[in-house]
Amino acid sequence: MSLNDSTREKIEGLLQQDRVVLFMKGTPQAPMCGFSAKTTGMLDSILNDYSSVDVLQDQDIREGIKEFGNWPTIPQLYINKELVGGCDIVTAMFNNGELHEMLGIEAPDLTPPEITITDAAAGKILEAIAGNDGIGLHFRVDAGWQSQFDLAPAEGHEIKVEANGITLLFDVVSAQRASGAVIDWTETIEGEGLSISLPQAPRAVNQMTVDELKQVLEEDKIILIDVRGSDERAQASIEAARRMDGDTMAEVEGMPKDTALAFICHTGQRSQVAAEHFRKLGFENVSNVTGGIDAWSQHIDPAVPRYKG
Repeated sequence: MSLNDSTREKIEGLLQQDRVVLFMKGTPQAPMCGFSAKTTGMLDSILNDYSSVDVLQDQDIREGIKEFGNWPTIPQLYINKELVGGCDIVTAMFNNGELHEMLGIEAPDLTPPEITITDAAAGKILEAIAGNDGIGLHFRVDAGWQSQFDLAPAEGHEIKVEANGITLLFDVVSAQRASGAVIDWTETIEGEGLSISLPQAPRAVNQMTVDELKQVLEEDKIILIDVRGSDERAQASIEAARRMDGDTMAEVEGMPKDTALAFICHTGQRSQVAAEHFRKLGFENVSNVTGGIDAWSQHIDPAVPRYKG
């Protein structure tokens, strides 16, 4: 496939918009492939802002970007209009500090994390990896603070930690997120398995009642964000709530991480997703309004109409 002039101009225009541009599947908030998710996870950990292009939304861009940079896979990272590479190259550069240097930011912290593995957990792990000589045990913590073990060859850039007779390999971001982790083996009525405590993880989303919301709004101690669309807000709304749009997102993401945030929708499901997004960004005081504006109508202000949907 040859790259036509129209598609080339479109790509060149996208590269003009920002210093850092990632061509990916999906968006940073909702990546649609594992490689895109991994790459955005690295970028999110070191950059407050960068541009992304969802190639799934434009077939010409999806195929054209491969021809443009003579690179066959997605995602592709560009810095200053120059192709850096795909997920594997970005990962290697991220872990050895080259990406940080290219972006002009502080080199990554390569301090090995303090990890505790209990005797019970160590026994089970050693049993599971027996016979896999020469294969490394990787411990990863993703942007959503979900942890997992992988058996794979070492790539050479990992941070190595010895704990209770077990060698763990970490990428840079996982090492920072895993600091202070305790790995145990637990047995409950639901079953048995590894239990991993991550003290660096942001506090879980708080479930706030409408009575509690009323109090903190009266005390002006929280920012309330309505994640519903304009049609629903026209049917029922709370005067103090800000609408969720691009400007609000950008403003809130730039606020101190201890800012108190609450998210509301119709019944509390969509707002939970939004609250989780900001928790994953590192915000420490995030609440979801349980029951949503429907509960507000029933228990706080009957003048706010109830609606179906």
